Amino acid sequence: MEPSKLGSYFEEFVVGETVEHALSKTIFESDNNFFSMLTMNHHPVHTNMDYARRNQHGQLLVVGTLVFSLVVGMTVPDISGKAIANLDYENIRHLGPVFVNDTLYAKTTILDKRESKSKPDRGIVYVETTGYNQHGEAVISFRRHVLVKKQA
Repeated sequence: MEPSKLGSYFEEFVVGETVEHALSKTIFESDNNFFSMLTMNHHPVHTNMDYARRNQHGQLLVVGTLVFSLVVGMTVPDISGKAIANLDYENIRHLGPVFVNDTLYAKTTILDKRESKSKPDRGIVYVETTGYNQHGEAVISFRRHVLVKKQA
């Protein structure tokens, strides 16, 4: 049996390749409530069922930054497990609503990569990640630059 591998080295990333991440997560009401309180997002569309029922979607919406955080986390075993740092996040787009009891999945496409100009032991990988619900509907997408170790 091989031990699990956390992340990839710079040399292992292939531009144009898409990674279907193995991790997934069903979002429970407790997840949404805890995250709402922890981050001080007290908007009633996330925490008040009566209020949510009388508004656009008719049910509680999951906090968008929770969706973002979960999808980023799903990518760690494949994308940033050997990262030195996530350098930036850009073009974060909420593409559709996420509700309590939805299940999230993710995939990431390697858009580009380049060697570091200042440090020869690392490189920068540019990726785009899309998160989907259980119906295959895209609910979030974002791009980021990841500073990744090279193989020794």
